[in-house]
Amino acid sequence: MIRINAQRLWSTLEMMAQIGGTPAGGVTRLALSEEDRIARNLLRDWAQEAGFTCDVDSMGNMFIRRAGKNPALPPVMTGSHVDTQPLGGNYDGIYGVLAGLELLRTLNDGGIETERDIVLVNWTNEEGARFAPAMLASGVWSGQLSQAFAYARTDNAKVTVREALEAIGYRGDIPARSFPVHACYELHIEQGPILEDDAVDIGLVRAAMGQRWFTITLDGFAAHAGTTPMHSRRDALTAFAELALRVETIGYQHAPDGRATIGMAQVTPNSRNVVPSRVVCSVEFRHPRSDALEAMEALLHQAAQSLEARGVTASVERIFDYAPIAFDADCLVRSERAVSALGYSSKPMVSGAGHDTCYISKVAPASMIFIPCVKGISHNEAERILPEWSEKGANVLLHSVLSAAQER
Repeated sequence: MIRINAQRLWSTLEMMAQIGGTPAGGVTRLALSEEDRIARNLLRDWAQEAGFTCDVDSMGNMFIRRAGKNPALPPVMTGSHVDTQPLGGNYDGIYGVLAGLELLRTLNDGGIETERDIVLVNWTNEEGARFAPAMLASGVWSGQLSQAFAYARTDNAKVTVREALEAIGYRGDIPARSFPVHACYELHIEQGPILEDDAVDIGLVRAAMGQRWFTITLDGFAAHAGTTPMHSRRDALTAFAELALRVETIGYQHAPDGRATIGMAQVTPNSRNVVPSRVVCSVEFRHPRSDALEAMEALLHQAAQSLEARGVTASVERIFDYAPIAFDADCLVRSERAVSALGYSSKPMVSGAGHDTCYISKVAPASMIFIPCVKGISHNEAERILPEWSEKGANVLLHSVLSAAQER
């Protein structure tokens, strides 16, 4: 049974980690930065040296193609992203890209001709760290976002996406729009601790969580901290503390798949001896079922209304609603067969994070494959995987893609 060259894959990962490498062993390779340009050029050079073509669309997405017998058939796609978070890790995104390159090289080594073309993609600005929102270019390609919207996004220095694409020479002439795809696979580190904790080799991702984001504004009344009796206070911050615990409880009520997070809070007037008059905070819910998200949102409204007993009013504004994604059953079956044939262990999983393939699934059959990462750490310079995990994931990707690419 054909297998990837594990040493070659690990070597490419190590070489790519030097581009934007940090003293602490991580990497900063923001989208459309000079580091991103160097990494893209290296990926393109590796692809062309192996005999593959590389096209770039108007969003900077790179499409590396290994030709099959019948170019009229829709290709099989795989890929991920090269960009990172600031002070990020060496494997988030780039592992899926380089494992895809390795599978193409492995097919060359074995002289294997496929019925369909295989296309490896590097999607622009998946992380959203420099330009918000995340998954920007795959969103344009899949028709979920307009190119005009994407081009107008700016970074902290007011540089637009269009300007940044042109600055690094990666604004291609091909329109960023979807084409027919037979199947799409994305290989990724889990970014969580489940696979390592359970000593399982592979996560077969059947769904991605829906997300709902809210902005909550709590209005009380500013008062002197020394002269205002406790019973007379309308303290927005203590009301926020109660709300925060209620939000946590909502997450526990929808375990094991539910997630509930408050990531930001701003206190006004934020003075040591003034009873706070206002708190504005974020609330985020995630769950793979829409009905659960509805229930979580209803509980949030109840929690907000209950704060009136403290003399504090609460307004709840939903600012983002991202529906749950169910990945393609046929794509999952191919991966299940690959895991079985390779003798690996696996478990079905739900992705708690957003990925480019979530957008691709809107226009093509798609699924994801996870491997463990040490202690579940990601978006951090301490992000690590083991070489044997890297090898197993790439082998599952190889046989998932190969199976699809041989279908007529």
